[in-house]
Amino acid sequence: MALRKRVSEAAITLLRNDNKLVPFAPTVNNRSKVAVLAVGADGNNTFLTAVKEMKSDVDTYIFSSRMTEAQIAPLVQRLKNEYASVIVSLHNYSRRPANNFGISRSQRQMINQLQQEMPTATVLFGNPYAAKFFCDASTIIAAYEDDSTTQRAAAEVLFGRLIPKGKLPVTVCPNFHFGDGITEYARPVTVLDEVTPETVGMNSHTLLRIDSLANDMIAKGAAPGCVIVALKDGKLVYNKAFGHYDYSQREAVTPQSIYDLASVTKICATTISVMRLYDEGRLSLDSTLGAYLPWTRGTDKEKLRIRDVLLHQAGLVSYIPFYKETIAPNGYPDTLLYRPEQDSTHTLRVAEHLYMEPSFVDTMYKRILTSRLGGRSYVYSDNDFIFLGKVVEQITGKSLDHYVKEAFYDQLGMTTTGFQPRERFPLTQIVPTEFEQNFRIQWIRGDVHDPGAAMFGGVAGHAGLFSDAYDLGILMQMLASGGSFNGVQYIKPETIKLFSSYNSDISRRGLGFDKPEKDNATRKDPYPSKYASPEVFGHTGFTGTCVWVDPKYNLVFVYLSNRVTPNGGANTKISSLNVRANIMDVLYDAMASR
Repeated sequence: MALRKRVSEAAITLLRNDNKLVPFAPTVNNRSKVAVLAVGADGNNTFLTAVKEMKSDVDTYIFSSRMTEAQIAPLVQRLKNEYASVIVSLHNYSRRPANNFGISRSQRQMINQLQQEMPTATVLFGNPYAAKFFCDASTIIAAYEDDSTTQRAAAEVLFGRLIPKGKLPVTVCPNFHFGDGITEYARPVTVLDEVTPETVGMNSHTLLRIDSLANDMIAKGAAPGCVIVALKDGKLVYNKAFGHYDYSQREAVTPQSIYDLASVTKICATTISVMRLYDEGRLSLDSTLGAYLPWTRGTDKEKLRIRDVLLHQAGLVSYIPFYKETIAPNGYPDTLLYRPEQDSTHTLRVAEHLYMEPSFVDTMYKRILTSRLGGRSYVYSDNDFIFLGKVVEQITGKSLDHYVKEAFYDQLGMTTTGFQPRERFPLTQIVPTEFEQNFRIQWIRGDVHDPGAAMFGGVAGHAGLFSDAYDLGILMQMLASGGSFNGVQYIKPETIKLFSSYNSDISRRGLGFDKPEKDNATRKDPYPSKYASPEVFGHTGFTGTCVWVDPKYNLVFVYLSNRVTPNGGANTKISSLNVRANIMDVLYDAMASR
């Protein structure tokens, strides 16, 4: 099945995209309303279902082989009146050219008339020679097969979740030649409205103090570089990069540099997914792990409430160093469990030239299940979010990385945010973290810094997410705006209010989110800023990252660095110098109305 999926994804060919319909925008508004007309289909199929998943407001129609030419004009008129564009899929036609591949006159006429009268994207599920009937189509895709795997892959191409890779293997007509195929196009990208700070009541001169703080941080060795983004009232007021990827100073940081977010993953992947499922009534905060994860039943983890897991007060131990039991006596990874190259049994990438047997993942889950369970107390734990990531996967039937990408990142136009960035970006765009000396014995770059997340294959609920700062600004602004962005409601505002409020009588935590201490105004070391309102929510990351939202001031702050370069967590200057807090303080100072 996996091989067939890869073959289907690699074969689909975008022959023409003259009207720039592909990729279709997932944004829900009247101007982008789309219909799907399945020509020759017997009823609902995987293609129609997949399109509905990607654009929930789409309407579907079927033009079967039994329908006549007299039914064409009324249907075309309806589509023109009610929709901005239409996707036409052609199904169940013959592989053999006899009798026009079994495509009826009325079916050909229906497709041709739509292509002439409104923006139309046509997908041919079968023999590509049938494209000769539609040589004047403005947007057309050859999908070659009509099975469920190909149908889903074609839907993903239409909505920008897959880049088409195929080339036409034959010459069909004067417009479609052997070797034709568009393999590059722009995915939907969100452009934040950048304004002068004064436009939103901030002082430009005050904000320049951030430049000084960033340069001072680099000079004192807290991190070799950083990127800082700030938004006020939904407008981008600050977006600057400083320093270099490491202390060799060979590669300069740019605003497009991609960082390992570490525990920021907990909110920017796992928590937002949990919130979405809560909105949909698919997850209850008062249900237990056992209600969602059958493999926890019969253990003392079965009855842990989702609410307590989100609050880090379920009693789970903070951290389990899974990698330690995979180290051989010589100090290197065990050569039976790991191989330097991927093979049939060592398929899980942990780092460069280090592939693990995936069967050990079961051992890791066993270690969590048999770990000591404490009483009701606040213990910040990666294991909480490892469980929550699996809950998301169990409910959705999708891996965490795929679910959050489809539900949020793609639709928000976040082009860099995701897991396993080496599969999507050149290493020159990905900032290294550390030269790891205890486990992988190499520079870690593009593989997740957290060793446990690496042993899960780079995708886990507690770590593994990478992004540039700009994209995180988009995501956090969506949360700051009550779950809405560009007219689309991703999460209900009351859900954001619930999750981002204080939810514990024994800690400062929200549900998934970190918050200021409750006595922040009187503390010697206020966190995350001395000016932060009690409404503030966000998270920090071990690698030197943070994201914060202050709804009171409609303020978003993103800070990305790799303070662990080159020797891991021993460098604590980012904390001792109060780098992130001092920068955040400046944002408040720059607001005249504060």
